[in-house]
This record gives sequence, C-alpha cells and structure tokens, in this order.
Amino acid sequence: MKKYTELKDIKDLSQLVDEAIAIKQTPFEFQHLGKNKTLVMLFFNASLRTRISTEKAAKNLGLEVQILNVNDSWKLEFDDGTIMNADTSEHVKEAAQVISQYADVIAVRAFPSLVDKEKDAQEVVLNSFIKYASVPVVNMESATAHPLQALADAITMEELKTKKKPKVVISWAPHPKALPQAVANSFIEVMQLANVDLTITHPQGYELSDEIVKDTPVIYDQEKALKEADFVYLKNWSSYTDYGKILSQDASWMMTQEKLGNAKFMHCLPVRRNVVVEDAVLDSENSIVIEQANNRTYAAQVVLKNILENIE
Repeated sequence: MKKYTELKDIKDLSQLVDEAIAIKQTPFEFQHLGKNKTLVMLFFNASLRTRISTEKAAKNLGLEVQILNVNDSWKLEFDDGTIMNADTSEHVKEAAQVISQYADVIAVRAFPSLVDKEKDAQEVVLNSFIKYASVPVVNMESATAHPLQALADAITMEELKTKKKPKVVISWAPHPKALPQAVANSFIEVMQLANVDLTITHPQGYELSDEIVKDTPVIYDQEKALKEADFVYLKNWSSYTDYGKILSQDASWMMTQEKLGNAKFMHCLPVRRNVVVEDAVLDSENSIVIEQANNRTYAAQVVLKNILENIE
C-alpha cells in the first residue's frame, strides 16, 4: 500500500481486516517501522475520534506526530493560475512540497462545501496533496469518502458477526444540520467488498450516487428493510440530487429499540441522542458504537503499517 485515500487502495479487504485484528493483540510489535519517521496530520475541519485514534496508531508504530489545524495557518489557494491578490496567502503547490520535507506520511481531513457538487466530487483539497506531496497521503475524511471509518466498521463487523454472511442495513436518520455523504458512501463501498447481504434504506429524495449504490437494493420502507437484520448502521446524509439540502427531518426515521430488534447497532459518532437514535438503543447491549470507535485506532494502524513497509 503506497497511499490510503480511497477504498480502492485496499488489495484484499479480508486480509487487511485480519491483519488489523492481529495488530490489536500486539499493538507495539512494529514500532521499528516508524522509528525516525514523522506523520503530519492536517485538519481543515473538526475531529475527535479521527484525530486521537490516528495519532495513537502512529505512536504505536513508533512514529513522531505533528498536528496542524490548517485554519490556524496561512490560508491556502488550490486553484491553478489564480492571481493571489485576495485572502489566500500560500498555494498548495508550495505548501504540500514544504510539508513533505517535514513528513514521511501526510494525513488530510477536509470536508465538502455541500454547495458545489462538482467541485466537491473533484476532491480538490485531498487530490491537491496527492498531486504535489512527495510522500504518501492518507485520507482522514474527505468531501466524498471516509475510508478509515469504513475499514474500522469492517473490522468491528468481522469481530462481532455470528453468521458467515450477515444481513447489514444502512439507514438514513433525521438530523437538524446538512451532513456529507462521505461516511455512507464509504460504508456502502466497503460492505460491497465484504461477504454480507447489504440493504440501503432512506426516504425518497435521499438517493446516493449511482456510482456508489450500484446494484445494492434500496428500500424506502425502513421497518421493512430492517427485518431480520444482523447489523444496522445509522447515518444521516443530506440530499445528493438536491445537493446539500435537508429535504426531511421525519422523526419516524429515528432508530428505536423496537425497530432495531436483536440487531447490533452501529454509528460512526458523534451522534445526537433522541434525534438520530433513542437513548434506549445507545445504552443497550446491542450498541457497538464504542467498539467501532476503538477500532479506529487499529484501522489507522494497519494502514500506516502497510504504508511504512512500502516506503523506500
């Protein structure tokens, strides 16, 4: 693995998941890989789990870690040919090359605008660092994808499944703010690589990109979709077709213990209690959101391990 910016960078999901589970048992075994090397983490947006888990993963591997909240730095320009006489002070061309001299691996977190669909789809921030950096790049969530979260979800499911091919449902949920499609996109993509029976459920108008959904069944009746589910992943996303808009806040789509049944409940966190999901679900034995969050460390660690092993 020479970079990890999308799930396509995974050659064999099952093998990578097994490797992550093994690393979890002996997390300090590969500290020699990161000795005298540095991970620079660039945050254009807020973070809790991603920031702490990725830093922990790096230190488990012996890496030094430097963290920059980019908004506290010079404002970057990403467009080519721009006359920089406004509010941007440094072009990403120079910034990425300079940071590459300080880092052996660069990790980037940058959310979408949810205003310009085409520009968000171009992944301008992430792809600029891929283009101009001279070291491997890791995606800590971008405009359209969250591959580290998706890998942690796959690890969690592998550890806790009780049947060879579980039924997995990803369900939309109400939320007062417009949220990206990134987590849902990557979860669907990783489940399409796994040995599961996947179903998507959401209200009409919240269809995701056809390139993501492919031939995965979409059911507009949440309770029908949830029948006999083994894992239920709940996540809000704003409209993709009517880009970035909130078309519904239908409280009937909130997850309840009655609807969940015996399925295991998953969410990437943070989650709004009694809006997205009721307390009874989060506080029950069915909830595995804490296990998911814990596995964020080992998802990041197995990715960084594979990248370090390929640095010449």
